[in-house]
Amino acid sequence: MCGDWSENALKQGRFIGLAIGLIGIIVIIWIISSALDKKPSVLSQTSGNSSTISNYAPGDVPWDYIVQQVKVGDLIDGDMVLLPNNDRMSNDQNFATGDSIWVLSFMQATMKADSQGKNDVTLSQWKPIKSFKTKEEADKDLVELKVEIKTDVKLIGVYKTELDSQFRYFAVVELPTGQKVKQPIPEARYTTFKDKKEVSVVLEEVHDYTDYDQSMAKFRGWAE
Repeated sequence: MCGDWSENALKQGRFIGLAIGLIGIIVIIWIISSALDKKPSVLSQTSGNSSTISNYAPGDVPWDYIVQQVKVGDLIDGDMVLLPNNDRMSNDQNFATGDSIWVLSFMQATMKADSQGKNDVTLSQWKPIKSFKTKEEADKDLVELKVEIKTDVKLIGVYKTELDSQFRYFAVVELPTGQKVKQPIPEARYTTFKDKKEVSVVLEEVHDYTDYDQSMAKFRGWAE
């Protein structure tokens, strides 16, 4: 009987030990998960501009378009040289040397994440992609590729910094594409935004001319 009691006590002790060990493992896993689940802070105290970007998927994205007036230079094998920058593009509309024309040019951004998860943005040179006889024709394409919209976005938070008794105020919002944008704001807007979860903003959507569904959203101001 004493043997049975000793065996039961031993089993009970092993069970308690396993239970304590299991609880310890669960606590350790929870601590690690909590640490990994913390989002990288975008509330840094460095100053930002209107196109501050973070946590955006690396790759090539459309960045900007511009309409410019140029002159046609030499004609080479179905192409034309555009002056004054000597860009070369297809002469689809049979322009002659010396003609003044309008061209739509495209700039692309390549985003690569560094070791800290922040994006390094490299902008391409302007590339002429389409020619027009008039500015009105060019502008029609431009308004389709660069679209201004008003929408509500998530407000991640507001904060202030102090230097030499001077305060600066900032708001951080998350755009629909996942970009986190930090913007300087006046104190009045800081007070207004304090208790909000969403705010209205003006965005400029820049669409890719070869794949319209691919776009890049840029912060262009507050809509309220």
